[in-house]
Amino acid sequence: MNLKDRVAIVTGASKGIGLSTTKALLEQGMKVAAWSRTSPDFMHENLHFYPTDVSKVDSVNNSFNETVKDLGEHIAVLVNNAGIGYSALIEEMPVEEWEELFAVNVHGLFYCSQMVIPKMKEVGEGHIINIASLAGTTGTEMLSGYCGTKFAVRGISEAMFKELRDYGVKVTCINPGSVQTNFFKRTDSIQGSENKLHAEDVTEAILFVLKSSANALPSELDIRPLMPKGRKKL
Repeated sequence: MNLKDRVAIVTGASKGIGLSTTKALLEQGMKVAAWSRTSPDFMHENLHFYPTDVSKVDSVNNSFNETVKDLGEHIAVLVNNAGIGYSALIEEMPVEEWEELFAVNVHGLFYCSQMVIPKMKEVGEGHIINIASLAGTTGTEMLSGYCGTKFAVRGISEAMFKELRDYGVKVTCINPGSVQTNFFKRTDSIQGSENKLHAEDVTEAILFVLKSSANALPSELDIRPLMPKGRKKL
């Protein structure tokens, strides 16, 4: 897809992968609607911030209506990045945290995708990228809720690409391994690899799939850090 002058929505745009992706899409000449609870910490003529809580359907609807009013009806790219993580033994996890995990990580993806799909199908072009996790490929102790949401994202993404591919709309699920972002501040018991991915590594993957040829549909992509425990000695 030619990205210049097209419109993208990035959720969770104020930090981590979302912030990195927002900056990269702006560098590609896109107009970016940043949907997040807090504003990105920079300004750009093509950056438009809409305070959004993706777990609330009314908040998503309001942001979508404002985005369309400001930037036009056709959203070429949606990056469903907003997500949270909590760690706990399943019997010790507060119900409120469990419900918030699914509200943000799963329901939010549904609300946002439902807004952009009709026009993408009508135009015959668009790309939805869902940020899942390698935690959505295997269960991990202390992360039952988070793993459950990311398994859900992967399943939803597979169904979505099958529903939309014949309309010319692409759906890609990206599964990063451990990423050095603020997420790990909320899950101190999960150490992961010594050498973690950086947000920019995931952003490069997002740009790669967005720039894939018109006939190519990269439906799922796993990303792991090279040498997670450092380089082995001979």
